[in-house]
Amino acid sequence: MTHETQGQVRLPLLLVLASAAAVAPVSTDLYLPGFPAIAAALDASPSGVQLTLTAFLIGLAFGQLVMGPVSDRYGRRGPLLASATVCVVAGVVCALAPSLPVLIAARAVQGFAGAGGMVIGRAVIADIVTGRAAARAFTLMLTVGGIAPVLAPLIGGLLADPVGWRGLLWTVTGLCVAMLVAVLLVLEETHPPERRTTGETSALTAMRSVVGNGRFRGPVAVLACTFGVLMAYVSSSPFVYQNVVGLNEVQYGLAFGVNAVGLISAGYVSSRVIDRWAPATVLRTCIGVQLGATLTFVALAATDAPAWTYPVPIFVAVMSNGGIMGNAAGLAMSEVRPVAGAGSAVLGFTQFALGALVSPLVGLGGDHSALVPAVVMACASGLGFTASRLALHSPVGQVVLDRDGDVVEQLP
Repeated sequence: MTHETQGQVRLPLLLVLASAAAVAPVSTDLYLPGFPAIAAALDASPSGVQLTLTAFLIGLAFGQLVMGPVSDRYGRRGPLLASATVCVVAGVVCALAPSLPVLIAARAVQGFAGAGGMVIGRAVIADIVTGRAAARAFTLMLTVGGIAPVLAPLIGGLLADPVGWRGLLWTVTGLCVAMLVAVLLVLEETHPPERRTTGETSALTAMRSVVGNGRFRGPVAVLACTFGVLMAYVSSSPFVYQNVVGLNEVQYGLAFGVNAVGLISAGYVSSRVIDRWAPATVLRTCIGVQLGATLTFVALAATDAPAWTYPVPIFVAVMSNGGIMGNAAGLAMSEVRPVAGAGSAVLGFTQFALGALVSPLVGLGGDHSALVPAVVMACASGLGFTASRLALHSPVGQVVLDRDGDVVEQLP
């Protein structure tokens, strides 16, 4: 253990981890206002442009499966620095991409590399804290990291005309460079050699052990489903807000920022009430609110209500995630601390695999449809709501692991 004290995560480290984790939302949100311009410049359909987001999410999903166990075996700092470096190089290729296939491929690599910031950041927190403290740290990390998604679409909307979509991607690359420098200067090793997994099969053993932990699976299912809600919103928002509601690029950036502020505010409130209410209670309350909001969105879109009403339920649905995702991550990661990298990998893979599946679905109704995105958001929220009521109430088994990730005891 380093000088970071057990039971709390110091603010400088939290800021760096939040910044590293924010590479993914920045890499999606900042260039969203440029989607129509990318489609025009590269002669692509809206669904084709959305594949750049899907490829990034697929890369994030599989990258976490690799980097989580790697960090269990080789430590947190080295793999995070390596992944950040590759993320920068891939960003340069994205900005110079001459065609849509090249952009899609580069985005996949960037997502794979960017996964390190998310999966290893969660593992670092799990190395230091557990229980309610972990839920608070994960929620604060989401809240602090949420500043980037607030600014990203607003900056993207302001820069879309003067610098174009390539300039937006260069901006993403510059932020990746800043993240690399911050990790290099601030992050110390939190997973010393004596606690690392060893052996050729240790990674697979750790993965099996994590997946076999019922107390881990429940909150992961909730997190994945609610992240599906968020990604359905993110991938459809340029077209819903600009083509359906009628906002311009700058107004869209402002609207996106307002929703992100709501998410951040809910996360901050959630971190303040954790000592009074259990994380599972806060989570279930927020996901109930989210389900109601998404069903309202479906009703408005299905009845051809005035388009200006759509942003209201969207705001509530996005805001609710602030009280869901941090608590779900804290509940899950507290169950797998001996192999936090593997646990974080499974959590992240499940989360982003579902996000990658959801993203293209919202485009099936065309670029002037709000009903299809509303239905996708409601279905994902409904599944998350069901999981929160079943998995978090059920007395499931808990797997106890040794330092090598082997199962040593199965508790009832």
